[in-house]
Amino acid sequence: MNKKPFIVGLTGGIGSGKSTVAKAFSALGIKAVDADFASRAVVQPGMPALSRIVDHFAEQDIILPDGHLNRPLLREIIFADTQQKQWLEALLHPLIRDWIIAQLHAAETEYVILESPLLFETDQYQLVDVSLVVDVPTEVQLERASARDNNDKVQIQRIIDAQMSRQEKNNRADFVIDNSSDTETLTAVVIDLHQQFLEMAESNH
Repeated sequence: MNKKPFIVGLTGGIGSGKSTVAKAFSALGIKAVDADFASRAVVQPGMPALSRIVDHFAEQDIILPDGHLNRPLLREIIFADTQQKQWLEALLHPLIRDWIIAQLHAAETEYVILESPLLFETDQYQLVDVSLVVDVPTEVQLERASARDNNDKVQIQRIIDAQMSRQEKNNRADFVIDNSSDTETLTAVVIDLHQQFLEMAESNH
């Protein structure tokens, strides 16, 4: 059986650039497990969770013509209705957690990144040895996320409001990256953190 890998939890609000940071670690040869991908994997056509969602949101046009989940519609529903959000989280979070654990333990790199927008909002933080938050001002989040997803800023603001505050995330993190400057600066910071994580992983074994 594989030894438990040293796990770095990577998080940040929508539009913060956590995926860019994850790619920078991947470029250094480190495996990144994406919790967002896990949330898609557990609701693929044929998966039990998708049937439960279809039954629950029976009156909604929740399935696309190709049989996949209508994720934008589901996102709208749950961010407008706290009870629906809680129902969905109770269904999906245990399934997502199991998928993530399997992926983390299959990793063969010196350490492994768990990229999760809800690291602290769920119990996923219990899976990691250290946590890293990618932080930008709220105005930057709004600009980047609305440009990337073609969502209006009201919808993005609603998502930001539903997530843990920047301040609380930063307070809980072991490391914080300020991602409001240029790519070169970000790359240098990631390389520095990479060296620290390698040393921490080595001393952990």
